[in-house]
Amino acid sequence: MTMKHLFIKGSNETAPVLLLLHGTGGTERDLLGLAELIAPGSSVLSVRGNVLEHGMPRFFRRLAEGVFDLEDLVFRTKELHEFLNGAAAEYGFDRGNVVAVGYSNGANIAGSLLFHYKDALKGAILHHPMVPIRGLALPDMTGLPVFIAAGENDPICSPSESKELESLLRGAGAEVEVRWDRFGHQLTSAEAHAAAEWFQRTFAKGGQG
Repeated sequence: MTMKHLFIKGSNETAPVLLLLHGTGGTERDLLGLAELIAPGSSVLSVRGNVLEHGMPRFFRRLAEGVFDLEDLVFRTKELHEFLNGAAAEYGFDRGNVVAVGYSNGANIAGSLLFHYKDALKGAILHHPMVPIRGLALPDMTGLPVFIAAGENDPICSPSESKELESLLRGAGAEVEVRWDRFGHQLTSAEAHAAAEWFQRTFAKGGQG
């Protein structure tokens, strides 16, 4: 199944390709500025969710705020995974060199990719994510770098949710760094700059990959 998307070829062909995943009601253009901040030379694959909730694009259905439709989550995660495989072939980028950058609903589908598919991503920047699904035997994520930006007073994604996700990812072997702010569920400039600093530290020459 196809997904509405943008692919922008970057100047640095060895840098990770950034997979951009918007929040509820967003589009494939929402996070382009964030990508430019995080990795100016990277190619960008920005995807729009295939589900509509009251006219607002999302990556998977939910039954209520914070209550995911798990059957749809699994289906949509597989859909995104297969789309990535096809996009790598179509646009000629290394499928093993993709780092997800997701916000809210987009961070949740990125987390679900990590939970369901070994080596789905080379790394992930998750802004205000929740635990996508529980009770799953997670794939080996040894050494996989993950950055989580969380809000101590986030009304949608509680601190305990972020801590549980950190714990699950660490348990699978991922190297997780968490940044805490007090700006609710907002994706702030401060956390965007922190994500950029983490990315440069993690993926610049001499770093991973």
